[in-house]
Amino acid sequence: MSETVTVTVGHTLGRAEAIRRLKDGMLRTSGHLGPMVLIDQERWEGDTLQLRIRALHQTATARVQVLEDALRIEVSLPWLLAKAANRFLSLIRKEATLLLEKK
Repeated sequence: MSETVTVTVGHTLGRAEAIRRLKDGMLRTSGHLGPMVLIDQERWEGDTLQLRIRALHQTATARVQVLEDALRIEVSLPWLLAKAANRFLSLIRKEATLLLEKK
């Protein structure tokens, strides 16, 4: 059984610049978001990034919709990860913000 959680991360970059920074940021991460999260798969469909993520030997899926002024991140968590959802939500919010930062 899985649970879907949603996080919104605001930005002032505009859609095109946010997409560019996300793509650049994903390249810099080398498939890791934080110390415990590995990105198995990523695929862009227009303005939406689809991800398959592994953490604690569990697989989750995520959908990042890039809007003009925000990222809308939906994560479908398996039971074990859903129990720790609050911790993962803060990690997701932090890492999304870091990916948008200009490096």
